[in-house]
Amino acid sequence: MSNSPTVPLGVSVAGKESAQLAGMMNRHGLVAGATGTGKTVTLQVLAEGLSRIGVPVFTADIKGDLSGLAETGKSSPRLEERLAATGILDHRFESFPVAFWDLFGEAGTPVRMTISEMGPLVLARLLQLNDTQTGVLYAAFKIADDQGLLLLDLDDLRSLLTFVGQHAAELKLTYGNLSATSIGAIQRNLLVLDTQGASQVFGEPALGLKDLMQVAPDGRGVINLLDATKLVTASPDLYACFLFWLLSELFEELPERGDAEKPLLVLFFDEAHLLFRDTPKPLVDKIEQVVRLIRSKGVGVFFVTQSPLDVPQGILGQLGLKIQHALRAFTPREQKAVQVVAESFRANPGLNTATAITELGTGEALISTLDAKGQPTPVERVLIRPPSAQIGPASAERRREIMEASPLQERYATAINRESAHEKLSQRATARVDIGPADEAPPEPEATAPARAPGRTRETPTEALVKSVLRAAGSQIGRQIVRGILGSLLGGGRR
Repeated sequence: MSNSPTVPLGVSVAGKESAQLAGMMNRHGLVAGATGTGKTVTLQVLAEGLSRIGVPVFTADIKGDLSGLAETGKSSPRLEERLAATGILDHRFESFPVAFWDLFGEAGTPVRMTISEMGPLVLARLLQLNDTQTGVLYAAFKIADDQGLLLLDLDDLRSLLTFVGQHAAELKLTYGNLSATSIGAIQRNLLVLDTQGASQVFGEPALGLKDLMQVAPDGRGVINLLDATKLVTASPDLYACFLFWLLSELFEELPERGDAEKPLLVLFFDEAHLLFRDTPKPLVDKIEQVVRLIRSKGVGVFFVTQSPLDVPQGILGQLGLKIQHALRAFTPREQKAVQVVAESFRANPGLNTATAITELGTGEALISTLDAKGQPTPVERVLIRPPSAQIGPASAERRREIMEASPLQERYATAINRESAHEKLSQRATARVDIGPADEAPPEPEATAPARAPGRTRETPTEALVKSVLRAAGSQIGRQIVRGILGSLLGGGRR
């Protein structure tokens, strides 16, 4: 770890450089502060520092400002003033390798995932289902599994629910009560989700995680920007559940790496309060477990939010690098929050942390890093270093130029609609076929891998289940996490 490169953060008021060992960036982190205090610029500085040492980054771009990473920065009086204040002499302007993504496929390469991959636990959160409705959704996924029905898009799920409703009396003895009221409620919520543009989010080709872990020819890590300017406004629940899905996919698919000189990938979850708003405790518990264990797979997770109290305590306690921008403290409740935040830092005898939090200027932060042993350092008041790339959005021309040159656009631009639950159930309805056993679906050959659609690199549900079981076999808690967050059939296994 002593040979680990560093990610520069800024300069303390005492003139000491503040930096985080890259080998500790998989211990996760927090960037917090009130609106307008400099969180976005800090996020940009972190992304630039990671990219320089060859670490790919994924972050949501909430306001579009981070797209400026694709443009070379320029000098300005304010920037020169900051350089003078920090005493930084090696600052240089540069652009960074960037990939643009967009769940709606408008401002970036389309991002898709399948219904099977998301699983009933996260899907129930997305649809804001109550316990009874969630139980029916779990049963529907189990029925799809037993009937050999692949769930890829919203049409598949709608057709499955219609099928379940039509045959509820016959299915009841095996799967429990499947009330028409609950099925109707789920269908209505799916309709709402569809009007928010989610129909193009679910399907194939699904996002390949390797495409988020690219390194540019010059050795710098690619910064993946998810355009969330429309997403957070139109469907904040879809935004939250996509991030849950991404975290769970990384946890399941990546092998163990142990300690390394730098992470494999670092995620920044901006507007983190949206992730945990109205999220049921079972899902929060599973996320907490995944965050605890995913660091061993070389993935760092940073939560970016206004107040650290937006993050559940079980997750907050796992965050190593802490960067706290100014907080307001005008009311008793706000003052109490400031005190709680101050007490979360390792004390510095020369600094009144609670007072400093309310006095920080824009671009200033209280920072506690992790040392080579993984222990938090005493909190320091730090001037964040200026970014090297452009502060503010990239031009439309530059964004278009990058998207047109990207091989990812060709890979994901065209949706694939292969035979799945919707088509099979439509065929059954036309032929008036009664409910049959699971062997109605063509058996998959045992000696060879199941056939995949052209361009498809992800596993079928059967492959995913086998892989998931093998990886989790050595750990009871591993099995619980995979079953809990990734799908939950048969009491929890992922489809």
